[in-house]
Amino acid sequence: MEQFKVKTRQEIADEYGISRKTFYNWIKKEGIHLTSRLVTPKEQQQIYDRFGYPGHTSHPQYFQ
Repeated sequence: MEQFKVKTRQEIADEYGISRKTFYNWIKKEGIHLTSRLVTPKEQQQIYDRFGYPGHTSHPQYFQ
């Protein structure tokens, strides 16, 4: 199994094509708590489970 990487909030917002502020509002509204500035793979999975994988695929390529 490959090692998952942490991402910034900006990187995830960019994947969805939204601003960092909008991303913050999304996670706040859904009650997702991020523990630090970097989003762990476990937190990323929560985000992708809640909002779906960005883009035109449902494949979790975002963990590579």
